[in-house]
Formats: sequence, C-alpha cells, structure tokens
Amino acid sequence: MGANDYMRDPISSLLKNYATLLYIFLYAPIALVVLFSFNSGNYAADLQGFSFRWYGETWRDPFVLEAFGNSIFIATTSATLATIFGTLAALALQNVRGWLRTVYDSLIYIAIIIPGIVIGIATLIFFVQFFGWLNPILQNLFGPTAPRLNLGMPTIIAAHALFTMSIVLVIVRSRIAGMDRSLIEASSDLYATPFNTFWQVTLPQLFPAIMAGFLLAFTFSFDDFIVAFFVAGPNTTLPIYVFSSIRRGVTPKINTIATVTLIVSLSFLFITQNLLTRSNARARTPDKE
Repeated sequence: MGANDYMRDPISSLLKNYATLLYIFLYAPIALVVLFSFNSGNYAADLQGFSFRWYGETWRDPFVLEAFGNSIFIATTSATLATIFGTLAALALQNVRGWLRTVYDSLIYIAIIIPGIVIGIATLIFFVQFFGWLNPILQNLFGPTAPRLNLGMPTIIAAHALFTMSIVLVIVRSRIAGMDRSLIEASSDLYATPFNTFWQVTLPQLFPAIMAGFLLAFTFSFDDFIVAFFVAGPNTTLPIYVFSSIRRGVTPKINTIATVTLIVSLSFLFITQNLLTRSNARARTPDKE
C-alpha cells in the first residue's frame, strides 16, 4: 500500500462515519415520531406499548378530518392550476431568446428560492389591498346583495398555485430541452396541424414531466404551513391544525398526523422521482441508438 492509499483510507473512513452520523441526526427524530405514533399511552413522548389506538382516535376527530379534507382539496386544485399554467409557460418560453429569456429565467428561480414567509406576507398584503379596492366597487354595483371577498380557501389555492407553478415550469422545461424533436419535425412534414402535433407527439413526450410536476406541486401545497398561515382566513389546513394543537400541548395525535403526512409526502416524492428517471431514460434512448 502506497503512502497516498494509506492517507486516503482514514480520510474515506472519516467521511463515511461523518455521513452516517449526519443521516442519523437528520432522520432519527423522524423515526421517533413514527415510532411514538404507535404508542398506547396517553403522552406523546412516553412509549408505554404498541397500539393503533391513536390512529383510530385521530381519524374519528371531525376537526382533523375537516383539516385533512381542506388540505387535499387545496393541494389538488392548486397543483392542477400550477401544472396547467406552468406547462403553458414552459412551452411559451421556448420561443423567447436573448436578454428577455435571461430575465424570465431569473424570475423563475427567484420564485423558487425566495423564503416562504416573504411569499406569505407579500400575498397577504396583496389580497388585503386588492379586496379593499374591489369590495366597495362590488357594493356599489350590486348593493346589499354584493358578495364580499375575504381571505379563505380561494386565497390559499391562489398562493399555492403561484409558488408551485415555478417548480412545474422548471421540470417541464428540462424535459422539453431533452425531447426528441425529430418526431415533431416528422409530424410537420406529414402535414399534421400544430394542434395535432402537440396532442399526438409533444404531449405524450412531456406527460411524465407534467405528471411529476403535478405530484411535486401537490406535495409542496399539502405540506405548506407558512404561506397558508398568512392567507387562510377562517379555514384550517392540516399543517395549521398541527401548529394550533402543538400550542396547547403535544399529544399522540400529533405523531399520528405527522406520520400520515410523511407517508403521503414520501409516496408522491418517490413516484415523482420514478417518473423523472423514466422520462430522462427515454430522452437518452434515441442518442444511444
């Protein structure tokens, strides 16, 4: 063994041990939450036995069911809107070049990396100002029967669709960049209309990325607390319910809700990763041939 190999082995061993400790530090608290969700006792941090008791009690709680239903509805609706508009924006940006493309790219990535609390505060201020301007106009037009716009479910959906749309856009645009354009050119040469080319050639190639973007947008929306907290109004999502419950004390129900949320999020993330992996593999296939 040479001197370099002798020095490399201790360093490699040290890095492996460091990585192991890092993963334990990151995931041990999550594993404890999952473990204590099966606690048969009455305290969240006192494991007295193994039982599914708190799962049954949690999902018989009408407040939990309402918050869970709200989160599912909000995540599904906002992810659908984000997927539609994000995909259309990704397709439109393919025709943008030069400095304007740089500006759009910068705005997209800024929307992704900007802190959630900034998005929440900015969205809250926008809706308050907008409703304050629009409600008097509706009152003058329709009189006492005029609808009054307030914070609630629509504002959460709008806010979530806004910040998840950038994620969908990035995923779909990366798939467009690796797409086999020879099929599109062949479709045009065979006198297919632009709509038929998009529907029968472009969309099937983009579908895995579109679906991955939808699932990722759903996950971000379902898990979000910060943005929803600012614009929720009287409505309660599952993360807001958990936060409100923790302020009164941590109960075994919190461990159960956290475990279910973790399972839902990881399931969608694994599906997303699988779709993206298959999409990238298909994109590389023509090059190999």
